[in-house]
Amino acid sequence: MSDVIRCSWAQTTLGIAYHDKEWGVSVHDDRRLFEFLILEGAQAGLSWETILRKREAYREAFAGFDPMRVARFTPTRIERTLQNAGIVRNRLKVESTVQNAKAFLDVQREFGSFDSYVWKFVGGSPRVNHRRSLSEVPPRTSESDALSRDLLKRGFKFVGSTICYAFMQAVGLVNDHTVTCFRHKQVQ
Repeated sequence: MSDVIRCSWAQTTLGIAYHDKEWGVSVHDDRRLFEFLILEGAQAGLSWETILRKREAYREAFAGFDPMRVARFTPTRIERTLQNAGIVRNRLKVESTVQNAKAFLDVQREFGSFDSYVWKFVGGSPRVNHRRSLSEVPPRTSESDALSRDLLKRGFKFVGSTICYAFMQAVGLVNDHTVTCFRHKQVQ
């Protein structure tokens, strides 16, 4: 696969595997959407590679990203989670995960699913961009601004527009694979 053309950010074994199998693939499973929302927030100020290396520890620490279980985390459970060296031990990020689980459940109750809610920000189908290089990819868009504003209004934390755009890319709301990348056509 060395002659395969990928997005330029996919450089490491872990990054290549993530790029080739997950990034930009449309996600419609609420638990996976919750996982990516939490992981993108955890990444704030860090590299995505760091989060990928810690992903399994996050799954264990946050009950397999089951929002119903995470929403019930007690202060004692939060303290225990903060002792887990396998995750980013930032109190605000850990506490926001619990808050986000509660807000996530509220969205599910209101819209029937988080999937129904989040896909409305792109009109129900992925936005397919035709970027020639990574330098053309903006850090945020009007859609990520709208998603961020709405999530914040609903009580979510660590959901600024840049985080929301990274989330949208990860779960396939937008296709930002460069046009020369072999995945650009595959994820459409």
